[in-house]
Amino acid sequence: MKYKSSMKVKTSITLSKDILEAIDRIIVKPQNRSAFIENALRDYLKKRAKKLRDEKDLEILNKRADRLNREVEDVLSNQVEL
Repeated sequence: MKYKSSMKVKTSITLSKDILEAIDRIIVKPQNRSAFIENALRDYLKKRAKKLRDEKDLEILNKRADRLNREVEDVLSNQVEL
């Protein structure tokens, strides 16, 4: 999932005071809260998309595991010992 840097839209969110304090402690200037939160959300969305892809791939592999295992066994049985 790729996100383009596009037009900014002003929005309002409510965060816990402790979250804001933690953000303020680790923000590297000249970054501001908005930039920090946007970057954090981009990272989260990328990780979430990857997790969903990985889960889908695993589901496909599990559905085809018996056939794939038979193919591997067939290949291995035809190999010559060295």
